[in-house]
Amino acid sequence: MTDANRQFRLAARPVGLPTRSDWTLSCEPIPKPGDGEVLARTLYLSLDPAMRGWMNEGKSYIPPVGLGEVMRAGGVGRVVASRHPDFAVGDAVSGGFGVQQYACLPGAQFTRVDPRLAPLPTHLGTLGMPGMTAYFGLLEVGRPLPGNTVVVSGAAGAVGSVVGQIAKLKGCRVVGVAGGADKTRYLVDELGFDAAVDYKTEDARAALRRACPSGIDVFFDNVGGDILDAALATLARHARIVICGAISQYNNTTPVRGPQNYLSLLVNRARMEGMVVFDYANRYGEAVRDLSAWMAAGQLIAREHVVDGFESFPETLLKLFSGENFGKLVLKVAED
Repeated sequence: MTDANRQFRLAARPVGLPTRSDWTLSCEPIPKPGDGEVLARTLYLSLDPAMRGWMNEGKSYIPPVGLGEVMRAGGVGRVVASRHPDFAVGDAVSGGFGVQQYACLPGAQFTRVDPRLAPLPTHLGTLGMPGMTAYFGLLEVGRPLPGNTVVVSGAAGAVGSVVGQIAKLKGCRVVGVAGGADKTRYLVDELGFDAAVDYKTEDARAALRRACPSGIDVFFDNVGGDILDAALATLARHARIVICGAISQYNNTTPVRGPQNYLSLLVNRARMEGMVVFDYANRYGEAVRDLSAWMAAGQLIAREHVVDGFESFPETLLKLFSGENFGKLVLKVAED
């Protein structure tokens, strides 16, 4: 254990894409846990599109990160000191570590994870918040039925790749929207999607109509913007649209662009509903049970894009918005 805790703190509200100047890299003493607290060493941090929204001031589903505060982030690590009866030194834990090398939190804010189920980075992806989002967003909000056509945007990402695979397990026809030939090939050849649309080289609206001749029954949206509009123009009767994210809009310097084809909801008697994974926190165990069982049976593939180096955090985060990441983007902070 080193004698200092390096932390990335939010120094300014980004305008457009975040830059290194929006962060301060500070060095603090490693905290000592008080009664009921646990100190864990950070091994891996989860980098998620939602982090961009947490940097903005204004009302949202969760308070923004305050200026001068450690940047919010999920993580996994090992307990190095504990004053909580449920945690012992050496336990692997997940929780809201923040972008720092050590996290000292009340024990209730940590969850023990089992490295025998999957490697630790997978507990930030398929067995972490993205997997929970895919599981509950699709099954509870999208409510797919066998034979339905399910379309997912951002399909090669952490959430989208799991959504598509669960939909296949539920007997649906699945179409993914992603950027680039490598990603669309991955969706079909490795994950078993029925078709894929490359929005970088194809007209998304025309391609979706070809891929979904009977219309879209469930659209799981991680992107927003033009892709959402293309899907709205291709809905089947009584379609369900799950609004999970809108990564195409997060770094706008102009107002967020809403859907232009929203009247399709009326024509097709469709429903569009937002979802936030934290609403299902008391059921995470249910999702982990099913997801880990599917993984063990070889029915669900998990993929992480791991980047090594704590100090690369500002630049690594930007991979989310350039589409460079393939699967769940994880920052490796230390060796286990």
